This record gives sequence, C-alpha cells and structure tokens, in this order.
Amino acid sequence: MKVAIGCDHGGYELKKVLYKELKEKGYDITDFGCDSTDSCDYPAYARKVAESVATGDADRGIVICTTGIGVSIVANKVKGVRCALCSDVLSAELTRLHNDANVLALGGGIVGPNLGLAIAETFLKTEFSQEEKHVRRIAAIE
Repeated sequence: MKVAIGCDHGGYELKKVLYKELKEKGYDITDFGCDSTDSCDYPAYARKVAESVATGDADRGIVICTTGIGVSIVANKVKGVRCALCSDVLSAELTRLHNDANVLALGGGIVGPNLGLAIAETFLKTEFSQEEKHVRRIAAIE
C-alpha cells in the first residue's frame, strides 16, 4: 500500500516514528515533509498529502500537526478526500468501515508515539465495509 505522509513542526516527532515503523512493516511511504521542528505552515504539507491521495498516487494519507485540526481542515478542502481526525483506535477503525476515510489526521501533541502508531496501523489495515447505507451516505457527502 502506498501511503503519503506529511506534517508541520508540531507533528514532526510523531511523523518520524510513523515513517520508520510503517516502512519496516512494508508500507511504501512518500514523505512530503516537513523535515524539522522549526516553525512552518501546515497547509502546504497537508495539501500535498491530500492531493497525492486524490490523484491516486497514494492509496491513503496521514497528516499531522500539533492538534490534527488544522491539517484535517486543509485535507478536507481537496476534492475526493475524506480526512478524519482520530485520537483513538476505535475511531480509526470506524471511520474506515463507515466513512471510507482516505486520509488520517493525528495530533502530535495529543497522541504519543505508541497510540499514534496503533491508530495509524488500524486506519491502514481496515477496509471499507461496503454496506449499502454507508455507500449511500458517502455519495450524499460527495
């Protein structure tokens, strides 16, 4: 699976952990930055990840800032992206099952590395349920 990942300075430390661990698990990761904890603006990085998913260059995306809120707003501006901000494993599972979310937003200042990795792995491994009611709801969103 091809996964696009990007962050701002507030998500950099979590992104480093996710990149390393997911790469070791066999995911094909494209890192859109940033590359340090120096202050930067999250919209550019979140947009690159979202566009990569929307064009099909990546199967799924992960965007990270301090809270996950800003990057999720940006990602959801890109047509074809359904980005979900998750701070627990169950939400990550349900947003895939029910919403077919294709981008995950995480708050680097909210979740630690262990929980962040568990959320990301759940998001990446869970397939959309294909239930008619969920298909209908997604169509209504679009």
